[in-house]
Amino acid sequence: MNGDSRPHFVVCGSDPLAYWVVRSLLATGSSAGRIRITLVVPERRRSEGPDGRDIEGIQVVRADRLDEATFRRAGLADADGLALLHQDDVGNMHAALCAQEVEPRLRLVVRMFNTSLANGLRQIFPDSAVLSDASMAAPAFVAAALGELAPTHFRHAGRTLYVARRADVRPQDVLCGLAVTGDPELIRVLPADETSADVVLAEATGQPPGTELAARRLVRARRRREPVVALLRAIRSFATRKIGVAVLVLLAVIAVLGWLNGRAAHVSWSDALYLTLVTTLSGQDPDLGKPVAAQIMQVVLNLAGLALIPLITAAVVDGIVNARLALHAGQVPDRSGHVVVVGLGNIGTRVMAQLHDFGVEVVAIDKNPDARGAALAHRLGVPLIVGDAGLEETLRAASVDTCQALVVVSTDDGTNLRAALNARGLDPDLRVVLRLFDGDFARRIQEAFGVGLSHSVSYLAAPAFAVALLDRAVIATIPVDRHALLVTEVPVVADSPLDGRPVAAVARPGEVRVLAHTRAGQRTDWTVDPRMVIQAGDRLTVVARRAGLSALLRETSAGPAEPAGPPVPRQPAE
Repeated sequence: MNGDSRPHFVVCGSDPLAYWVVRSLLATGSSAGRIRITLVVPERRRSEGPDGRDIEGIQVVRADRLDEATFRRAGLADADGLALLHQDDVGNMHAALCAQEVEPRLRLVVRMFNTSLANGLRQIFPDSAVLSDASMAAPAFVAAALGELAPTHFRHAGRTLYVARRADVRPQDVLCGLAVTGDPELIRVLPADETSADVVLAEATGQPPGTELAARRLVRARRRREPVVALLRAIRSFATRKIGVAVLVLLAVIAVLGWLNGRAAHVSWSDALYLTLVTTLSGQDPDLGKPVAAQIMQVVLNLAGLALIPLITAAVVDGIVNARLALHAGQVPDRSGHVVVVGLGNIGTRVMAQLHDFGVEVVAIDKNPDARGAALAHRLGVPLIVGDAGLEETLRAASVDTCQALVVVSTDDGTNLRAALNARGLDPDLRVVLRLFDGDFARRIQEAFGVGLSHSVSYLAAPAFAVALLDRAVIATIPVDRHALLVTEVPVVADSPLDGRPVAAVARPGEVRVLAHTRAGQRTDWTVDPRMVIQAGDRLTVVARRAGLSALLRETSAGPAEPAGPPVPRQPAE
């Protein structure tokens, strides 16, 4: 023990998620220096993005191994919480077991991708919070690829709520307004005038979410288009093969000779077609009394018929063999209306699986044939192209120029950006959903190049990890464009700044909105009177941005009241 009574949190990570979690924790208590943070990072940086080691006001411990010795150096024995944020599921579980040896009653927040390991960790540490940044962020990428809102829905206090467009729900089902998205250049979340919000939080009444409806429309359109696409694809494949060209030339010769034969016999077009087919396919009806020209045409037609059947058979066999060889080599036939997913890591695997579950056709690209999601892609029958997505030929192999959307979620910002820009070169109107680790860089790329939505997964998920570390339950995370809104229930502590103040004091336009109020021993009230006085022990269900939630947590915790002032400025990369 070092005599410092401030809450102490230890964060272990080596990528931007650790950076944003530390930033979120500092925003919670930075105004009065109310918390201490120790960040454990590897000796050397493992990614080009920020990992938090350069943030001022925190203690940094460098160690390549998370064991008892490292945790003691980090002061885990007197810590209030530990966040394990590495991308190695097994490594995080091992670190959790080592931490238990140092401090058995420690609150754990662990990043996990594998659901089986996550369930096992919850059994070992019942009070821990096991979260997946991939699960949090994947719905936002899926929705963006389909041109819809993220399919966020959750259940709280007996109600099932979901995010929808105001035009898609009944007025009586709307709980509150969330955002004004009419101008893509100026997205306003939690506006003061709720009636101006076109994105709302509504109570579910059996209507499927917008993402599911968009997926259904895409699948129906693909089914209507499949016969025409198959015919055009067959014709195109014929035109690129010698056998196909021979078949087409032979059919043209038969058509010309049949027309000439019909004119010579002075019969209608239907009779001429009948005579041509019978003569070509059966070679019957010889007549020595015919003119010499008619006899020559009949002989040629018979010879053409003898050659036509083998050529058609050869073309079909050639097409099947080439298709199988292309699939074996990682190439896919030309297609359209599909979604291309670049990168089968944690996020890409989730996005691919959710799109497949919706019935949307998917093509995957990854430079590693043994990527995390490669086995799942093969199991689902999703074509996987092994190659550099930043190269134009790789994108062409995936038919990016005719796809519905491109979702670029690899772990390399440079590859992601090159893939997005090259894809836009192939199709200027293509919907591109781009993942970039650096949130500020993502915002600038979106504004400068107009490559569609640019998401920072770490930024979207970090508030949920930080709130869980503070022992606050995150009910839901709502992504709106590049903003992340958190739905959480906050208890009011005795002698806190909000104790004895009206509910109206909680709401801050653009930062915090109250959804419900629960008094001890009573049912949750969803129609909150702004004049109601808050008492110690009350619980407030709110939807808030990260900065607004941080301010609210300070106001509901015990401690000296802070002077009233303007809302906390928003973070630059939000």
